[in-house]
Amino acid sequence: MDTTTLNRFTARAGVLKALAHPARLYMVDELSRGERCVRDLEALVGSDISTVSKHLSVLRSAGIVGSEKRGAQVFYHLTMTCVTGFFGCVEEVLAGRRDDLVQLTETER
Repeated sequence: MDTTTLNRFTARAGVLKALAHPARLYMVDELSRGERCVRDLEALVGSDISTVSKHLSVLRSAGIVGSEKRGAQVFYHLTMTCVTGFFGCVEEVLAGRRDDLVQLTETER
């Protein structure tokens, strides 16, 4: 693999790593419905503000979310809107795996 290709796939892996946490996936899913302030996300995720802020920092560094400060509040919005299509793709894979598991279970009977 040449350097350019390696760099491109390393960058892709960075985005996927940023998504590879249940709390971050949940926040991205919530942000797909509209912007939220940190306090809203804290309440939804059920983690303390420090943990939520760290997760948001990871997502922001990867270019998945953006933020805007308004007074004392920071609001986050989804910048990588295509991620919702990716979620749909993941759900299709999971549904297929469930179907395979059901078929396997029925075959064993």
